[in-house]
Amino acid sequence: MALQLNGENDMNNNFRSGFIAIVGEPNVGKSTLLNTLMLKKIAIVSNKPQTTRNRIQGILITDDYQIIFIDSPGIHKSTNELGKSLNRVAMQSTKGVEGILWLVNSYEEISLTHQYIYKSLQEREVPIFLGLTKIDLITSEQLEQKIKLWNERFNVQEIIGISCLKNINISFLLNKLMMTLPLGPQYFPKNMFQDQQEDFFVKEIIREKILLLTHQEVPHGVAILIEEFKKERTKKIIRVIATIVVERDSQKGILIGNGGKMIKNIGSQARIELEEIFATQFYLELFVKVIKKWRDSPNILAKLGYGKK
Repeated sequence: MALQLNGENDMNNNFRSGFIAIVGEPNVGKSTLLNTLMLKKIAIVSNKPQTTRNRIQGILITDDYQIIFIDSPGIHKSTNELGKSLNRVAMQSTKGVEGILWLVNSYEEISLTHQYIYKSLQEREVPIFLGLTKIDLITSEQLEQKIKLWNERFNVQEIIGISCLKNINISFLLNKLMMTLPLGPQYFPKNMFQDQQEDFFVKEIIREKILLLTHQEVPHGVAILIEEFKKERTKKIIRVIATIVVERDSQKGILIGNGGKMIKNIGSQARIELEEIFATQFYLELFVKVIKKWRDSPNILAKLGYGKK
């Protein structure tokens, strides 16, 4: 969606606005933090790596500021075209922003991947905040030691330990990010909190349920294709037909399940959450299709909404 200057903040000469990119390796809590900062679900979450596959913007606005958060896929060692595409999306999300929030699990040791990410982020020449996540899993003494070690190795604006689960330092972090923003316009209307199309959320909710309900071999080889998205206003219902794309017949069997039990469970859980999000009734029909090696096909990736068309 193209940016628009709303003009509602003209009376507030101290209004701040801008973009903050959230980056890091898989499973460091980027999407969880975004949802926590927004006080609503913007991005799907799971304990599986590479849950986030798209550049997602969450728009947080108050009377004094508007922060556009850019959530990104986890930066990782890629082994296929999908992985390479996700890494490109992650690094491109740091272009043209006012600040970068780099997240690292607080209990991790400094690695070569961290050094690579830091070197890449330095090229942007904007303030970098390092967030040490999940600090509820370590002691205060361990946190102090971690902060000292990271300070010795990396020159960042500030290092902040946070916990979304325990709501530790979330407001403090938000205030630090807000103060980084320049004085500026309101880019999006007050009632707009994300920039994705409705069918994107349908795909993501379906994929989230697959991540939560299936075995380890399935999630990475799954993508969702919306075949039909139709609003029937007279009946106040949204009809969706979606295809779950997998790479192997064995994955198709797992997703369908014994007697179709798994696919029914995925559809049921997705429908319940979609009805809560959209505040309307949903009709959701799911199919499963095998497309071998789809993660290495640029054409298929483009059709599924990943990579360049």
